[in-house]
Amino acid sequence: MALDGCSQLCKCILILVNIVLGLIGFAIMALGMWVRFSAQTRGIFNVDLNTTSFVIVVTLLIVLGALMMVISAFGNYGACNESKGALTVFVMLLSFLLTFAIAAGTLAIVKSEEVGKLLSDAYTTTYLQYVDKGGDPSMAIMLEFFHNMFDCCGIFGKAVEPIVRETCPKKGFLESFTVPACPKVIASKDYRSPAFMGGFFGMLALMLFALVCSCVIRKGISSSSGPPYILMSSTTFQQEIPHAQPNY
Repeated sequence: MALDGCSQLCKCILILVNIVLGLIGFAIMALGMWVRFSAQTRGIFNVDLNTTSFVIVVTLLIVLGALMMVISAFGNYGACNESKGALTVFVMLLSFLLTFAIAAGTLAIVKSEEVGKLLSDAYTTTYLQYVDKGGDPSMAIMLEFFHNMFDCCGIFGKAVEPIVRETCPKKGFLESFTVPACPKVIASKDYRSPAFMGGFFGMLALMLFALVCSCVIRKGISSSSGPPYILMSSTTFQQEIPHAQPNY
């Protein structure tokens, strides 16, 4: 089917967006599963550190990553093959993800203290898992994510942190004394700050843009698929033309 120029542009944009979405989803799901299965093994101290907060955060990573991969697959298939059915499924799944993101963002804003405590407990568990397993690589990735996102280091602060300094933000010698401990920073973080709000609304805008592009492509597919052509033979054409009756 021949799409018009606007639909072709939206098709290219949607393919690129879905490739990025799929790669991010794969990375998130892989990290979540790696951390989850790694947490099942016993460490040096042979203690169970699978707290409720830790399990909730890791499960959300796995579910979110899997959903993003499924959405990306339907979006790419629908855009590449100009399939209205696949694009319809893509729109439905992306609308669900958009609704979930709005609900989660609103909950984080309204219940900022509870969310902060949940993340702080999850960080503490990840830190203890890292120590218990002698520097597990999956826990190191999680710690590095926390440290760079909240600009903090360990449970003592970078200046005196003895264990996870290599996963902390890179700072100068004097600046390292100003990097605080993570549990307190995460628990007291204002999730209504401009940085978090900007990232939240930027993510919503990207998903809305993908929804608009998919709708434009669906409309272009409907416009390009005109009424079916009827092949008529010369005999059929002659039969449909009434013969003039001679006048006597």
